[in-house]
Amino acid sequence: MSEILLSDPRAERTLDAAEVASELDALARRYRDAGGFGIQILNLLGGSADGLIDRLPRPVQSGLEGATRQALRLAMFGANGSRRMVPDQPAGINRAVSAAMGAAGGMGGLPGALVELPATTAFLLRSIQGVAADEGFDATADSVKFDCIQVFSAAGPLAADDGADLGFLSLRLGLTGAAVQKLIAQVAPRLSVVLGQKLAAQTVPVLGAVAGATTNFVYSGYYQEMARVHFGLRRLAVAADQPHEDLLEGLRDRLLDPA
Repeated sequence: MSEILLSDPRAERTLDAAEVASELDALARRYRDAGGFGIQILNLLGGSADGLIDRLPRPVQSGLEGATRQALRLAMFGANGSRRMVPDQPAGINRAVSAAMGAAGGMGGLPGALVELPATTAFLLRSIQGVAADEGFDATADSVKFDCIQVFSAAGPLAADDGADLGFLSLRLGLTGAAVQKLIAQVAPRLSVVLGQKLAAQTVPVLGAVAGATTNFVYSGYYQEMARVHFGLRRLAVAADQPHEDLLEGLRDRLLDPA
């Protein structure tokens, strides 16, 4: 990926094998630890990840994938526009803002949460773009925007994931409008499960605002960590002068066999 900034000191020399192995180990730890807090939060809210979506009305369940596709399309415009007006913020601030948005959506119950869904999706995408920039990539480049959507294909923080499927699409499509739509169509089913869990948590009686704030806080942190893994791997491929697919396989092996 040629959009990495040449001013990034990590791109000034080729890393040796030991340095590559160390970075892969660190990325594997980051990936493995990203969703741990989400399970604890879910236990506090009660229920299981699978049972959460069953709380939603049938019409909402059936329309969730389409709503997620639309939210991703809107997020593409909203996230890019906001980065031109407001500078990227540290991860902690992003999580706090996301929590405030979740609280506002949760106060209105399911209707409020549905209204909040596209705004939260745009904010998450904006946070992912900020991580891409921090890792040395030009977040305005089409290929980087493409990769930012790919990050959403990672399993959500409430999913049991042994690393066998990193969720990062290995097929790079041509950077056309049709390709972006195809990518969104591939990502939407998986993200719809994640957002469905979030919506259901926000319908918890009395605790809707708390649940909305908490799940948004967890999900914002999770996707920022997944972005660190994704773009860290892209950056490592440049710094090590190795194919991305080879490094991805190395990361997958570490997740399947932590020893």
